[in-house]
Amino acid sequence: MKDLMEYKGYYGSAHYDDDDRIFIGRVEYIRSLVSYEADSAKRLRKAFEEAVDDYLELCESRGGEPEKPFKGSFNVRIGPELHRKAALKAMRKGVSINNLVTEALKTAIS
Repeated sequence: MKDLMEYKGYYGSAHYDDDDRIFIGRVEYIRSLVSYEADSAKRLRKAFEEAVDDYLELCESRGGEPEKPFKGSFNVRIGPELHRKAALKAMRKGVSINNLVTEALKTAIS
């Protein structure tokens, strides 16, 4: 993906602000706001890596666990009718709704 960078399991966005003529970004897929900026694309990459390192150091110094971008769970709002159909299908197959959805996602994204 051309508008995301990856470092130590974290993903950073890259955008250009023409008004200020700078590149800006933030660490995506976590609730904490970790942002960075630079005056060139090459420097933005370095700023992203420094922001991730700073975030990890801050969490460690506070004795807390850093957020992970992908924990393996997420909430999906599907509406009552689709929920009912999924629950019944899962029951007929003898699996949980989680397993049904996991298999459907694997099929959809492979």
